Parts: sequence; C-alpha cells; structure tokens
Amino acid sequence: MKPVLVTGGSGFVGAHLVRQLLQRGDAVRCLVRPTSARATLDGLDVELAEGDLRNAGSLREAVRGCGRVFHCAADYRLYARDPNELYASNVGGTQNVLEAALREGVERVVYTSTVGALGIVPGGVADETTPVTEAEMIGHYKRSKYLAEREAEKYAERGLPVVIVNPSTPVGELDVKPTPTGQIIVDYLSGRLPAYVATGLNLIDVRDVARGHLLADELGRPGRRYILGHRNLTLREMLDLLSRLTGRPPVRLRLPHWIPLSVGAVSTAWARRTGGEPRVSVESVRMSTKTMFFDATRARDELGLSPGPVEEALRRAIDWFCEHHASLRGSGRAG
Repeated sequence: MKPVLVTGGSGFVGAHLVRQLLQRGDAVRCLVRPTSARATLDGLDVELAEGDLRNAGSLREAVRGCGRVFHCAADYRLYARDPNELYASNVGGTQNVLEAALREGVERVVYTSTVGALGIVPGGVADETTPVTEAEMIGHYKRSKYLAEREAEKYAERGLPVVIVNPSTPVGELDVKPTPTGQIIVDYLSGRLPAYVATGLNLIDVRDVARGHLLADELGRPGRRYILGHRNLTLREMLDLLSRLTGRPPVRLRLPHWIPLSVGAVSTAWARRTGGEPRVSVESVRMSTKTMFFDATRARDELGLSPGPVEEALRRAIDWFCEHHASLRGSGRAG
C-alpha cells in the first residue's frame, strides 16, 4: 500500500486528519520543517519527512512513492513583518506541492483552503458559488489563500485530480498555537475578554473537518470546492455558549468596531517598529467587521458530511486548554 502524504500534519487540522487516516488503515508520511514542533504527532505511527513548502526539491522527495496527498500546511499569520513570506509558502508552496504530485502521478490530492478565500453575503449566508474577486480579500493571508486556490484549479484543469476543501472555523482539542478562535476561548477562560464586537462566524468540530477531508478524498469531484462548516453563530452567541459550558460570567459589553480598529492600528505600528508581534493586528480586526456565515449543503449532499454539535467541540477545547495552556493549566472548567 502506498503511503499518504500529509503536509501540515503537526498543525491543528492536520493532527486530527493524521489520526483519522491511521484509523482508516493508511500508512502516513508527514512533511515537517526541521524547526516544527511535533508534540501533536508524539506516539503516532507515522513517517516523518523533513522539508519546506518553499523548497521544491524537498517536496518532490516527500511526495515520491505516495498514492495520495493532503496539502494542509499553510503560513497562517494575520500579521507578518514581510508579507512576501505568506505568498512564498501559501502560493508558491502550493504550486510546489501540486507540481510534485502531478509529476509523481498521485491518485488524489485534497487541498485545504479556507472560507476566507470565498465570497461573503453581507447580512446573509454564502456558499461555494458566491462571487468573489481578489480585490475583496482582506489582508495578505486571505489574499495568498485566494491565489493558492486559483493554482489548485489550474492544476485540476491540467488533469491533476485535486479536490478543494474550505474549512470554516474549527474548534476542539490540540489547538496548540492556538488559532485566533482558540485564542478567543483562552482569553475568555482567563478573564481577559471584557468585551466583544458585532461579528459572526461558522463553527465546526475540528474532528468533522478532518472527516470532511477523508470524504473529499473518497467522494469529492476534482476541481470542485466544498465548504466544511456547520453552525453560524454571532460572536456574542459563541461567548454565551462558553459561559453556559463553564459557568463563568457572560460577556455583555459590546464595542463599536472603531475602538479595536484603533487599538489594532497602534499595536501593529508598534510591532513594525520594534520587530515584535502585535497583541491585536489591524488585519484581524478588519476581518471581524465582516460576518462570515456559510452554507455547507454541498459537503452534506455530495460528501455525506454530517457534523456533530459544536457544544461538544467547545467543551473538548475548554478541557484541553485548561490542561495544556500555560495561563490556564489546572484551572478546571468552571470559574
């Protein structure tokens, strides 16, 4: 049996995908950078291939002999001192992975994009067919992922059997970095989230996102996009869920967007001057001015994806952060 290559296997979605591939009976090879943290892969029966998305030669070595490729890796930063790094990894790196897969003649590629690369409907719900242009992308991360999607479509037209999945906002355990949504959970649990802004997002259990990748591999149509999402919630509704799950006080103060935008502008400017990381990036605040509600009917109808309750995923995330996050370790669920 040919191994399956997973790029980004040590990341949040990738770590869950690797576990489900192993459960499916696949031999798994994970592309990891020499400097990558690998704690999420500890104890798993996987082969490690060291390489970098920007190094085409290392990717050819990693893909060699593989029957399938799951390209989950990305430079997921909402602030980068040098934005060219995002394009080098997310666009150039995707080209390198897909070119290696094409040359090797792999049976299937599943490319992990994001709903951030899709169109949105102000005050409504978007899907895979909602019109969108590059000019509508907020910030370099989203723009780089939008352009990477276009590369995946080009390779599909060249005959590479690549399926695109667009996860919404996954939540659950193993969110090591954490993701921006995971950071919201951590900030809430630590009492450092006194207010919220009016925005909306689509939540899904990270285990269901991983399951959606396997279903896309088995049933997805090459060149086609599938939103891996579930429940549309305002940020206020998400925080209310966290309050009910933990017994902690709800967040009731709503800020107008101009306040965090001002804070983000100052924080980002200071980071550029000092070379550090902004506590609040202006790009992340600009994203929050858009309500990101999506309809995942296509993945349900064509792939058979049936996500479980987001409450259970949030409960596992809370427990995991309380055990593993330095600021919360040993705090327990309830406040």
